[in-house]
Amino acid sequence: MNPLDLRAWLGQVETLGELKHVRGADWNLELGAISEMNVKKELPPALLFDEIKGYPKGYRVLTCSTSSPLRLSSILRLPLQKTHRDLVEALRGKPAQWKAAAAKFPAAAVAGGPALEHTQKQVDIDKFPSPLWHEMDGGRYIGTGCSVVTRDLDTDWINVGTYRVQALDKNHVALDMVAGKHGRIHYERYKAAGKPFPVVIVLGADPLGYLISGIEVPFGMCEYSYIGAILGEPVAVIEGQITGLPFPAASEIVLEGFIAPNDERTEGPFGEFHGYYPGKAGKAPGVTVERVYHRTDPIMIGSPPAKPPNDYSYSKAVMRSALLHDALVAAGVSEIKAVWAHEIGGARMFNVVSIKQRYAGHSRQAGHILSQCGVGAYMSRYSVVVDEDIDPSNLQEVMWAVATRSDPSVDIDIIQRGMGSKNDPMFVAYPYDAPFSSKAIIDACRPWDHIDEFPPVAEASRELQDKIRAKWKELF
Repeated sequence: MNPLDLRAWLGQVETLGELKHVRGADWNLELGAISEMNVKKELPPALLFDEIKGYPKGYRVLTCSTSSPLRLSSILRLPLQKTHRDLVEALRGKPAQWKAAAAKFPAAAVAGGPALEHTQKQVDIDKFPSPLWHEMDGGRYIGTGCSVVTRDLDTDWINVGTYRVQALDKNHVALDMVAGKHGRIHYERYKAAGKPFPVVIVLGADPLGYLISGIEVPFGMCEYSYIGAILGEPVAVIEGQITGLPFPAASEIVLEGFIAPNDERTEGPFGEFHGYYPGKAGKAPGVTVERVYHRTDPIMIGSPPAKPPNDYSYSKAVMRSALLHDALVAAGVSEIKAVWAHEIGGARMFNVVSIKQRYAGHSRQAGHILSQCGVGAYMSRYSVVVDEDIDPSNLQEVMWAVATRSDPSVDIDIIQRGMGSKNDPMFVAYPYDAPFSSKAIIDACRPWDHIDEFPPVAEASRELQDKIRAKWKELF
């Protein structure tokens, strides 16, 4: 069995009680609104939409795939975890191990697979139920939980990135690739050489594919090798008939084609991970789709950005929390108890670390490194440090610590002209053209020089709480 077969994973998720079937939703706003409202629940299930209005039974859309600890741990091939903290702990150190092992697992080309059950040469992407996700979107987005495969002009480096894809007509899509991203670098090189740019877009596959194509894999490394390190075996790929670009053999839906050197189309607007529309419609490269491959009864994966929590914000929070924890330890900060990159800040703008204070200045050290380390610097805005009795993923506990253990005049440090982004909704108010951003470090730990005299917390001890939960299970 192909280890990246989405249907095998869905079977596991259904056995875990984490999949809900939804029938009869409209692709026009309704599917998006249902998914958006679902993901705001405490433990939202994955949603598999079928019998979508105007489309045949069996043409399905999966959303909310990565939005729970159980599902995310299963996607990452980790022991199944039920809590945020346990999942972050299980993930710590793994990205470094996967990166180190990736070279041992190059993708393996195979002659066939489920992705080739149907091949469209007379292309019609309107066959698939691309959703209009939100009322202010500039059109229907066929690619959100997708993976875009490109090749470097001068080398054999294959990159797999997650970029949004707007459906334009039967055989054209607009591909928005952010400047500086690896796929964009590939595109710019072809454009400068005046050559058509080959592209493959995977619209449905095991969620591990788009999860990894959406994180920062090192320059020059192929994401398929990284995925192979997670799986412990090479990814089986099929080479496209038109471009030769590889895609997973068990893919659900694949688009293949070219971007002409000067083909730019109107694209957007579309919401971003922080919950805003940062701009109006713009220009993006237009892909002429020349082949479509798909399975019988294909499943498209949807993962649109929106006001957090959104479809993929939980997975970003977990991944970034583990990376931040590892970065703090690598920088020499001791006694790190837990880290959480909050979904409300798109897993970038509001990050919290809990520590066991051991020396004067310990909390400030942790806060500044959290704010400025390589993983945390981009678009970070608030970095909060709390004591070990505070759960950093519990916003109510964090803000209680901020309200009761910090003195604004001495416990808030401001860094001017830090790393920001023009994608920041606050960019419109900044006084400079470059993407600078100020950053706040909030020390919400008990003051070190008064730690022994600080008032005790009026709360049942953790030990007593554990005893009560064990004795009164029917209540808790």
